[in-house]
Amino acid sequence: MESPSKSETTCGDLRIEEENDDDPPLLSSHALAALKEFLDEQAQTQPDVHLESGVSEDSEVALVTEDWRLSQFWYDRDTAETVTNEVLTLCQNFESPRVACIACPTLYTYLKKLGPHVSAQLLEYDERFSQHGSEFTFYDYNEPEELPMELKHDFQIVIADPPYLSKECLEKVTRSISFLAQNRESYLLLLTGEVQAKRAAELMGFHPCGFRPHHSSKLGNEFRLFTNYDPGPRLGGWEQ
Repeated sequence: MESPSKSETTCGDLRIEEENDDDPPLLSSHALAALKEFLDEQAQTQPDVHLESGVSEDSEVALVTEDWRLSQFWYDRDTAETVTNEVLTLCQNFESPRVACIACPTLYTYLKKLGPHVSAQLLEYDERFSQHGSEFTFYDYNEPEELPMELKHDFQIVIADPPYLSKECLEKVTRSISFLAQNRESYLLLLTGEVQAKRAAELMGFHPCGFRPHHSSKLGNEFRLFTNYDPGPRLGGWEQ
């Protein structure tokens, strides 16, 4: 959302009226309350991307504002931390782990905060994330294998969050997963709608875990976390 220009004198439906050219504008108590409410709403909707540490005052990771036109819905803190900690546990199985995050910038950002030593690559359509430099790769799921050759079979861990709950989107994203995964022993995690459960199992042998992902925006669709490996007691285990 763009900020109002400095020359505007309206605040929603609130208008500031000047009594004369010399006196400052005067507001009633009702108008002041309305102005404060408007400014508070504006502060909440502005992206918090200028924090030097990348972490806000309440220790949550700062993210750019969701763009619903790109089907962007960030995970809530509990979901992001739970999945990130699972990835960090898997990383312990490798001397030099490489993690690919397909269309899941929330998880990439948390991973870089909680495991800054881990080598991770974000594959994302939204070029606002190019701020991550060499760890950002532009990704369009419509061209699932149009990726740099140096990324082919380069990752022991791949996390994917297809942007749309369609058969076509999931099929194309799984082609990207196959392109990136190092081998059949790679750990794969998929976050998508529950409606994709049967399709995910058929395409890559994914199983649903007991842990239920949630988004900050409280989406109506039920989301699930699928893995191609048995997490044991973690993530609520595999559902039978």
